[in-house]
Amino acid sequence: MSTQYIKEILNEYEQTRNNSEKKREKSVQNIYRQLPRIETIDKEIKKLGLLMAKSLLKTTNNVHLVIETYKQKSEQLNNEKTSILKQNSISLNFSETTYVCTQCRDTGFLNSGKKCSCLKQQLINKAYSLSNLSSILEKENFNTFDLSLFSDNPYSKQEQSPRQNILEILSISESFVIDFDKSSQENLLFFGPTGVGKTFLINCIAKALLDKEKIILYLTAIKMFEVLEAIRFQGTKDKKTYDLLFESDLLIIDDLGTELSNSFTNSELFNIINTRILINKKTVISTNLTPKDIMDRYDDRIFSRLVSNKYVRLKFYGDDLRW
Repeated sequence: MSTQYIKEILNEYEQTRNNSEKKREKSVQNIYRQLPRIETIDKEIKKLGLLMAKSLLKTTNNVHLVIETYKQKSEQLNNEKTSILKQNSISLNFSETTYVCTQCRDTGFLNSGKKCSCLKQQLINKAYSLSNLSSILEKENFNTFDLSLFSDNPYSKQEQSPRQNILEILSISESFVIDFDKSSQENLLFFGPTGVGKTFLINCIAKALLDKEKIILYLTAIKMFEVLEAIRFQGTKDKKTYDLLFESDLLIIDDLGTELSNSFTNSELFNIINTRILINKKTVISTNLTPKDIMDRYDDRIFSRLVSNKYVRLKFYGDDLRW
């Protein structure tokens, strides 16, 4: 995940700690107002600690005796404090900070320096919120992928049955997730008619990578160009989405070819695809267009990128599963 989003999450942790400290201080002051003797005892205990430190610096003799003397005085004060708190049914831990996560004390990191489980979950939550996919991925993921929906019978003039074909595509998609952090610049182009599983499988990939804390931006082609047009021609400042078009770990463009095609969309599409290849950011594109349709619809630069060795082209076919 990019430094920008990690910084945002860590700032939220800092705000949580600040709020907890304010609550703690407010609670302590309330107790002091109710029971002034408690405040006096706390001050005396603190003063004892300072006096003991000074005494130890002044003398190297009878160190044990000095410590024992101050320890006895401190115990007397603490016993008195405990008695007063119990008499008034107040928790002995009233002056301690209450943390949302006791493991990392709302820092996001354990003493070992490793990420706390709560930080890992925050990173995943952030990735989901940026992806535009939060609601659908509980239903559409690798665990819910149903191979039985795909026919095992020969289909049209294809060499494989729809089920054999989708098994290969499924294997490539899972490998794409497993090898995602490797230096390979492999991208995916799903093409085929409506209702044969392209979007579902895209969601499977997205879910698996979001759970690995990857930043994913999912946009239909129409929505993507709406964002770009609003920025270019209407002065809309949707900088976060625009930046994610280039900087997200994975960009998913669904239903390419449904947008209005013109010089603007061609130019912007090439810029996004080409830039992401150059900076080694991965992209998955789905379309109902055939490679020939892509060649006819888009300029040569776009076509050359999509049919280059930077993209694995995967053909979907079979009966419309939505029926």
